[in-house]
Amino acid sequence: MTDATSLEAARIPASTPELHTLGAAEAARALRAKEFTSTELVQAVLDRIAAVNPRVNAVREVLAESALRAAAEADLRLAAGRPAGPLDGVPVTVKDNIDVAGSATTQGVAAFVGAAAPVDAPAVARLRGAGAIPVARTNMPDLALRWHTDSGLMGPTLNPWDARLTPGGSSGGEAVCLATGMSPLGVGNDLGGSLRWPSLCAGTTALRPTLGRVPHALSVEPTVKPLSLQLIEVQGPMARHVEDLRLALGVLCAPDTRDPWHVPVPASYAPRLPRRVHVLHEMDGVPYDPAVTEALRRAATALQAQGYELCDAPPPDIEEAATGWAHLMAGDARRALPAARGLVSADARRFMDLMFQLVPHLELDEYAEVFTARQRIGRAWAEYQSTTPLVLAPVFAGRPFRAGADLDGVDAAHGIVTSLRATVAVNFLGLPAVAVPTGLVDGLPQGVQVIGPRFGEELCLRAAESIESVWGRVVPVEAFVRS
Repeated sequence: MTDATSLEAARIPASTPELHTLGAAEAARALRAKEFTSTELVQAVLDRIAAVNPRVNAVREVLAESALRAAAEADLRLAAGRPAGPLDGVPVTVKDNIDVAGSATTQGVAAFVGAAAPVDAPAVARLRGAGAIPVARTNMPDLALRWHTDSGLMGPTLNPWDARLTPGGSSGGEAVCLATGMSPLGVGNDLGGSLRWPSLCAGTTALRPTLGRVPHALSVEPTVKPLSLQLIEVQGPMARHVEDLRLALGVLCAPDTRDPWHVPVPASYAPRLPRRVHVLHEMDGVPYDPAVTEALRRAATALQAQGYELCDAPPPDIEEAATGWAHLMAGDARRALPAARGLVSADARRFMDLMFQLVPHLELDEYAEVFTARQRIGRAWAEYQSTTPLVLAPVFAGRPFRAGADLDGVDAAHGIVTSLRATVAVNFLGLPAVAVPTGLVDGLPQGVQVIGPRFGEELCLRAAESIESVWGRVVPVEAFVRS
């Protein structure tokens, strides 16, 4: 565990660019050009984890032995000019609720430390098939229940920009690994913004794919999830560079028979739609922090300079979609989570109680109506996006909150859910979105998300690259900029 009070003077000295600063695509190109070996790259990342993780507590388990063995095998393939795939020899990290064969899928819960997965999850299997090398498992809150990363197993992950602020959740460990150079590419998942929200907090980037685009399955019980999770949760890549998200998506979207929801859309698919964007400058009842307004302005300016047309007409029913998301989540949680109360930490139980207070109980007919609303709103969005494909929106309408503030009461929880309205509306509708930084505001990273139409990941990625080309990249960051 890491105590934030002991970190006031902690800072890793600045250094010249090193192997741990490379993105996944950069590293893959350099490996094929034989500029260095996979063993050297993996060892550099392992050394970075050893130096940085004691200060930020983002990594739960280091897979050093298996990673170095896999790197030696990759070196033989690369030396012979026969790479296994586009990520051969590149290290990756994996969130602790995604199966890695031989490693425990703890989901942040101490009771699951012995739950070793017999086989890789589809995402990890696809990455290994492309030559990528899992080097570590990353921290997450108990059962991915919070928007702040603090698990009963490992304790809190610290935001490397400011130890007093949340690193986001639930993929906070992944985002912090990426932000501090402990990984060039990560795999997480998104049920309530868990890919995009920690990426915003860390100054990194992430892709939430369309529902069904990236297959997923668990080999550790429970292997079947409630209906709401089946309709909303997706697996996706996290990185420092947008090009790495595209590279990873091309690997991750391959079919896997374990996921009946998977849709075999080619990785290269890009719907032929106009380059039109709506900037979501406001949402009824959602106060925007000036830093968020500035991030939207920066991103919109970058897109307009790259030839995108800005459209005034907003997308339909965002508030109703966000409410539908909350009803689905709370409805299934009330059925499934009581059995887990004895396994999770007191903080996780507190968060569950706050969410149940925040969202009223629905009778069965009211619950069924949520699915009717999902169909209706989804159709309205599809029609809207046929002419205005992209929506530029905040990931979170405020700045990162104080670490642990998501447990401060019903009002605090309500404020967080309200600020995440655009993010959870995307989840309810199963749409793709890319989180991308827009530089620093008051010394902290700020950013936006680009929301696209179903299976329009490539449209989102192109727009995110246009934003990135103007505002650049803000990581790796040395821990800590502020404490």
